[in-house]
Amino acid sequence: MALAKKPVTGMKDILPEEMQIRDYVTGIIKDTYRSFGFTPIETPCMENIGNLCSKQGGENEKLIFKILKRGEKLKLDCAESEADLVDMGMRYDLTLPLARFYANHANNLPSPFKALQIGSVWRADRPQRGRYRQFTQCDIDILGEPSHLAEIELILATTATLGKLGFSGFEIRINEREILKAMAAYSGFPEDSYENIFIILDKMDKIGPDGVEKELKESGFKEESISKYLDLFQMAEKGQTGIKAIESLCSRLSGFLEEQVGQRLQEIIESVEQTKEADFQMVFDPTLVRGMGYYTGTIFEIAIPEFGGSCGGGGRYDKMIGNFTGGAVPACGFSIGFERIILLLMEQGFQIPKQPKRTAYLIEKNYPAEKLCEVMKKAQQARRDGQQVLVARMNKNKKFQKEKLTAEGYETFEEFFNK
Repeated sequence: MALAKKPVTGMKDILPEEMQIRDYVTGIIKDTYRSFGFTPIETPCMENIGNLCSKQGGENEKLIFKILKRGEKLKLDCAESEADLVDMGMRYDLTLPLARFYANHANNLPSPFKALQIGSVWRADRPQRGRYRQFTQCDIDILGEPSHLAEIELILATTATLGKLGFSGFEIRINEREILKAMAAYSGFPEDSYENIFIILDKMDKIGPDGVEKELKESGFKEESISKYLDLFQMAEKGQTGIKAIESLCSRLSGFLEEQVGQRLQEIIESVEQTKEADFQMVFDPTLVRGMGYYTGTIFEIAIPEFGGSCGGGGRYDKMIGNFTGGAVPACGFSIGFERIILLLMEQGFQIPKQPKRTAYLIEKNYPAEKLCEVMKKAQQARRDGQQVLVARMNKNKKFQKEKLTAEGYETFEEFFNK
């Protein structure tokens, strides 16, 4: 029986053309984030299953690739529960591993600590456009900074990166978990039902207000509370957006929300708008939820019109590190949707700027060894001059070979014959 040539479902092989763009984008991301003072780190691809299943990852905890115990520890015949079989899992994001990393190494790290992580994560999700079961995440996080300076820095660094990659006219949608809770409390929903309400609200962009109303009714909530709740989302339709929308909403939520929450959100928006480098808009979106259970404050998301959905997001998660240490540590992070950014660039026919000249040296099959050394020396000199040089044997179908090399960006061909 022949072995399977295709990769497993939800994962993909990356061809040279895409890999070159990925490398270029990764370079832009690293250079830009370093200019903002972020320091690269790396964490293992596997984590203790207890950490991954700590009820902080929201729906992603249902998508963990779990790893069987190994060797003598794996006793299939005696297993009574999953805990007898599994002790590790593949990380579903980079935030929880970072929290563990910081808890383990805090004494050796500066405060605040600005971390940069780029790596693969795994989710047993349903594959679709821009979504895979193995994908790359690019995260920046600021740990130990309690003020909204962290949010401002994260948004500016992320948007500067997108601007350098040629993106413009996009939005950074922003909200506050405390505002979400205050809206639910104002509407009269029981506190223990908030997370269920937020899960339904998170579908607003897909099912609309009518769909949200229907699901809330099906969940057994009172019509009076549902009506009061949905009325809070009508501000944008009445012409109130941005700062005005925040002021209006927070005014209505007086008594359910501390005044400083709305002020903090306004200051983040105003500060970013006044100092931004890229072409984008800050938008207050009271329907923004973000699915992770670990968010405690500000949340934000990238909306690029060409994709039609989220291309990254993040927020504040001040309680996560405390689950490892017992002491609260302020934390905030932003993740670029790397795979979706690459997808958009590929669809746009993106060309890497300032590529080095590419030259192919094609050598006949039985070319003499002494002459081959001369060609290799010539190729080495061209590389020192900044060229990208390929030395290869000449195929029988030389025309097809050149066509393929031209498609890969090679501009010049030098041919060496056995004469």
